[in-house]
Amino acid sequence: MEHFTIATVAEQSPDFRRVLWTGKHTQLVIMTIPPGGEIGEEVHEVDQILTFVSGVGTAVISGQTRKVAQGDLVVVPAGRKHNFLNEGPNPLVLYTVYGPPEHADGAVHKTKEEADAAEEAGKDEPPTE
Repeated sequence: MEHFTIATVAEQSPDFRRVLWTGKHTQLVIMTIPPGGEIGEEVHEVDQILTFVSGVGTAVISGQTRKVAQGDLVVVPAGRKHNFLNEGPNPLVLYTVYGPPEHADGAVHKTKEEADAAEEAGKDEPPTE
């Protein structure tokens, strides 16, 4: 059994992105976006559900903008252009579930730049089976 006190685990992670668990059909990832930072505009071919643990920011999905804060949940359907920006003085902390997995099992990226470099180098690919 995998068990996480997810808000605590997410709050204690200083990493931009950390894969906590990867299954056959879904993946659990925690993220910490620094003040003034962002996930970066992107499009996934998988569904994504994000739950915000702390901080404040803005969600931009398919051109629609909405403020996000602790306790909010945002769904990003596959194929939708999206970005999440931290607009507060503290880190924007969240956990997200991808279905199916989007990142390499066990991946840890300390910064957005490290995450982008891993993706560009083909080193952040989800498991194939």
